[in-house]
Amino acid sequence: MKRKKPENNKLRTSVRFSAAEPPKHADITADDTVSLPSSVVQAQFPNAESGFTFAYLCERLPSFVQTFVYREIEEMAEFGMKPFIVSIRRPDDPAEMAVAMKAPVFYLPEGAEIRTKIDKDRELGRLHSKLHRAIPKYRGDTDSQRMFEAAWLGPILEAAGIRHVHAHFGGLAARTAWWLRKLFGITYSFTGHANDIFCENDFPTTNAILVRDAKFVVTETDYSRKWMEKKHPGSRGKIFRIFNGIRTGDLPVAQPAEGIPRIVSVGRYVEKKGFPDLIAACDLLRKKGVAFECEIIGGGELEAVLAEQITQLNLGDCVKLLGPKPQAEVRERLATARVFALACQKEKDGGSDNLPTVIMEAMAIGLAVVSTKIAGVPEMVDEGETGFLTAEHDVPAFASALEKLLADPELAAKFGARAAQRAREKFTVKTNAARLAELLVRHAPVDAPSALAASHTTLRVGFWRRIWR
Repeated sequence: MKRKKPENNKLRTSVRFSAAEPPKHADITADDTVSLPSSVVQAQFPNAESGFTFAYLCERLPSFVQTFVYREIEEMAEFGMKPFIVSIRRPDDPAEMAVAMKAPVFYLPEGAEIRTKIDKDRELGRLHSKLHRAIPKYRGDTDSQRMFEAAWLGPILEAAGIRHVHAHFGGLAARTAWWLRKLFGITYSFTGHANDIFCENDFPTTNAILVRDAKFVVTETDYSRKWMEKKHPGSRGKIFRIFNGIRTGDLPVAQPAEGIPRIVSVGRYVEKKGFPDLIAACDLLRKKGVAFECEIIGGGELEAVLAEQITQLNLGDCVKLLGPKPQAEVRERLATARVFALACQKEKDGGSDNLPTVIMEAMAIGLAVVSTKIAGVPEMVDEGETGFLTAEHDVPAFASALEKLLADPELAAKFGARAAQRAREKFTVKTNAARLAELLVRHAPVDAPSALAASHTTLRVGFWRRIWR
């Protein structure tokens, strides 16, 4: 028997937002319209029309270190897929690093508030029987907050007619999605990125369970797809590779600064980025008399360690830790470089980069790349065509690769031109978001609007037949 939806979740209204009074915690223009699944949503998005096709579920959105996520979501919205965008937590980026979503985002309340609300509803007998029994049984689990989030969110999604959610990262959001399936029968899929799939979690809902119960799983690279199929043999046929997407039209064109050639590297100051190896390679270049400047943009737990290494090697005049920078400034500095470098490596617990978005952006700008043969990086950089790849921790080889490009501006420019072409062919957000749209329609209970076909005619005919069914 079909479960009856809560009476207080039936409200549906429609109106355009006023540009003078945008809803709190959302970036909404006067032309934006969002669906109103319940009175709870009305508190953030007053008076909006319905019509969602599925929900995105993210841990924290937007985030300046996960630009690929909100670009994909915005592109999906532009397709006409009408996703309901949910973030479990609110952005915590520094003001100077904050980014704005073009589409409105719905944020869950704080954790304690959710628990109080669900416990009160249980006392009053407002929860359906499965949820009523689950609360006392699982509330003591180490990851029980995910159950409470699902209990709070489920009725809202049901009232909106949403039958499927797609999470980014096989972490907190995916585990909340798993509970939505268990408690409400709302199916889920997720995109796994790097450590979230390469490293096992310590929660009752393991990676294996997440993969087993998902309608499908997306990974960034063929490397990680094959790795997951080997790790989870029962998943064969339900794991698909979709590259992260970038908007190439938003990027500047490489114009290397005159004078001393510049190396630029970008990433969090964490183990898997391999910055100690890059600094060690710079030390070898200095000892060989190679003229260069190296800028490392980022921030993180290893900042003091990297600063001390630079001091110990007396590289302070040519290697700079610039800290975090706004996206626009990062791109400007990339455009002035001769070469982009990222010495990716595996972490002690098995984690690693998979498909670093910053390499895509550097390629799209028109930079030659020097990196390592880790995970999906060889699927981005063609050895001897768009850059050079070395084994991880092979500092002499890494330094030699940098030296070749620093000493030969024509070679660097040739590699950079090929890199830009490759990025346009493989990594545009429009192409890769469209592939996810296809998976949602083919493998999940998601009905795409027929209007989508009119503006995106390059996808496979079978996809559009599915939409028009």
